[in-house]
Amino acid sequence: MKQKKSTLLLMTLALWLGTLAHAQITSDFDKTADFSAYKTYNFAGWVDNSDQVINELDRNRITSSIKNEFDARDMSFQKEKGDVTITLFIVIDKKTSKTAYTDYVGGMGYAGRWGYGYGYGGMGMGSSTTTIQEDDYMEGTFVIDMYDNETKKLVWQGIIK
Repeated sequence: MKQKKSTLLLMTLALWLGTLAHAQITSDFDKTADFSAYKTYNFAGWVDNSDQVINELDRNRITSSIKNEFDARDMSFQKEKGDVTITLFIVIDKKTSKTAYTDYVGGMGYAGRWGYGYGYGGMGMGSSTTTIQEDDYMEGTFVIDMYDNETKKLVWQGIIK
C-alpha cells in the first residue's frame, strides 16, 4: 500500500511532464515510515532557487499537481510544520551529442589486357566523406523529496530524468 501511494504520486507528475517522452522515472522510500500517519504537509520551496530555470506556468503546474495528489489522500496543506515537508529541485544541463556519418564512393577502375592472356592489373579510385553533426540539447532532472518533520529523515524521493 505504501509503495502504491508513492508510485501514484510519481506517475501523476510523470503525466504532467508528458513532453518528456523518454523520461526515466524512479522512486524510493523509507520502508519503516508509516505513510498513513501523515495528515498534513508543507512546502519548503525550491532548493537552491532551482525554480528559476523554468517558467511560472510550469512552476504552478508542478505545485498544483503535487497539491492535488495530497488532497486526494486527505492530506491538508499547512504553511509551516506539517507532518511532512516537500522540497523540489530541478537541474538543467546543457549537452551536445555528436554523430558521424561516412559515405563511401568506390571503385572507378579499369583493367585491360594485351593480346593473349598478358596484361596489366586494374587501377581504381575510391573516396569517402565523413560528416560530423553536433546537436545541442537540454537535459533535465526533477527531484521531489518528502521529509518527516518529526524525525527530519527523508521518507520518500521521486526522480524524473
